[in-house]
Amino acid sequence: MEKQRISGHTEGIRRTQLEAMQTWYDLQIPQDAYLPEELCLMMAECTAALGREIAVFLSRSGDVLDIRLGENDRVDSHLPRIRRNAKGLSRIRCIHTHPGGDWHLSEPDLSTLTSLRLDSVCAVGVSADGGVTGISAAFHGENGVPVTETLPSLRKLPAPQWMEEILRSEEHFEAPDEEEGPEKALLIGTESKESLSELAALAESAGAVVAATVFQKRAAADHAYYIGTGKVAEVALAVQNLDVDTVIFDDELSGRQIRNLEDAIGVKVIDRTALILDIFAQRARSNEGKLQVLAAQLKYRSARLLGQGLLLSRLGGGIGTRGPGETKLEMDRRRIREQVNDVERRLKALEKERGMRRKNREKSQIPVVALVGYTNVGKSSLMNRISGSDVLVQDRLFATLDAVSRRVAGETGEYILVDTVGFINKLPHDLVEAFHSTLEEAALADVLVLVSDATDERLEEHQETVRRVLADLGATEQRRIEVMNKCDLAPGIEDRYPEAVCVSAATGWGMDRLSKAIGQCIRQDEKRYELLLPYASYAAVNTILKLARVNEREDRSDGTFFVLTMREADARTLAARYQLHFKEI
Repeated sequence: MEKQRISGHTEGIRRTQLEAMQTWYDLQIPQDAYLPEELCLMMAECTAALGREIAVFLSRSGDVLDIRLGENDRVDSHLPRIRRNAKGLSRIRCIHTHPGGDWHLSEPDLSTLTSLRLDSVCAVGVSADGGVTGISAAFHGENGVPVTETLPSLRKLPAPQWMEEILRSEEHFEAPDEEEGPEKALLIGTESKESLSELAALAESAGAVVAATVFQKRAAADHAYYIGTGKVAEVALAVQNLDVDTVIFDDELSGRQIRNLEDAIGVKVIDRTALILDIFAQRARSNEGKLQVLAAQLKYRSARLLGQGLLLSRLGGGIGTRGPGETKLEMDRRRIREQVNDVERRLKALEKERGMRRKNREKSQIPVVALVGYTNVGKSSLMNRISGSDVLVQDRLFATLDAVSRRVAGETGEYILVDTVGFINKLPHDLVEAFHSTLEEAALADVLVLVSDATDERLEEHQETVRRVLADLGATEQRRIEVMNKCDLAPGIEDRYPEAVCVSAATGWGMDRLSKAIGQCIRQDEKRYELLLPYASYAAVNTILKLARVNEREDRSDGTFFVLTMREADARTLAARYQLHFKEI
């Protein structure tokens, strides 16, 4: 394995001191030596001089794999770039010093032994003058209980016996099946605790178990780590204590921040955008939806190619790794650009097909009503209740990705009801761009039904997010109907929002009012006309019956007399096409 630089808390350390420790990488440890006296004394001398803990990771073959500096009371024991052995122990042991003379292992030390499946973890007590005060080592015992050995002197170190203890410990060790069970995630946010709660819902929607959340209010993001270095150290400790697989940030990270955080924490780091892209990758069903997600993923990863050390090195997938490049360590930007261009060409072809279907729909003059709103507010349930269809309904974020259309026979005639992808705060720009043709269903609809969850504690904030996304899409001119779903679970909501239509998609309560409101909205620009259709122009009758509602009809000697309700634009189109005279009444 390629030797690494001295990592960890190196600030304030002279270059000559770091270079001296760098030579430890050249040591070749005898395979029967648990801790050579030479290395132990060098670690003790440096610990006393620097006043900081030092951790050295050794392989069973005798290689020095990593050297890390910590604070005066702790060192991050995670190994960057070294993955745990999925079938047993890691074949790596950690030797670290304790300034102040205490050689006893701490609870975090024992937790590290278990969580990283180290062969062993060893603490060396160091006095102020650089002497070794004692040594403790822990190994895996029966039923997962660590076995600890303590020695008061370096010279009494039973090197061969402790190496044999490592081999015996494997007999007691049962490696968990990493294919079973969800990933454990630790979440970090800096904006608000409400946004962090939504991130937790997203993580659970992606299939993760949230082990812990960390919130740090900051005026500005740290350039190197996004959060402060002290908080990074706390997170690294929590990750090893909780056996966390993935750390998820609530905001977008740069490639350099991802790389720095993975180096410091030792596990995969992703941001909110990667998490949302992963959910979309799981849920996309149509060919167009899959291509849209692929385009967004490629653009996202191209911009962060620098920072994808652990993210792209994992062969088994997991949150943030689905889609392109799962098994590639190197994916240069030229190759990504070629893939993006190919995907965009295929998307344009599908967009042309969508455009043709839309033109046919426009020719038929059937109004389009789009259900829009924050994710998981019940749009698909409303779709099923109104149209009698069976669109997938699940209590999770982004259950519906592909726009679904259904023809509905309403009181005022037929209309097309469209269920669109849900919106969310901080919806990734690349995703909005990739899903533009799908989101256009909302922008080009005649009527927008803005659905909200009446039980949502952040109702107004989520409504504002929906309005902002619609404005970004250019969907500002359509007639709108505000709908409160789940009103049966929110007493008093009608008084708070008197302009909204209150319904319950689950029970059907209020659906008659919603149908009536949709009909009134569709009819908003309709007028009543009298028309005498001459028998010579009877070829127009089928078109008229498609575009208008017949209120009265009477056959006369000079033609058929109609009283019609229809859109003014349709009346003008028919008058020009068939040379007819519509009289408004």
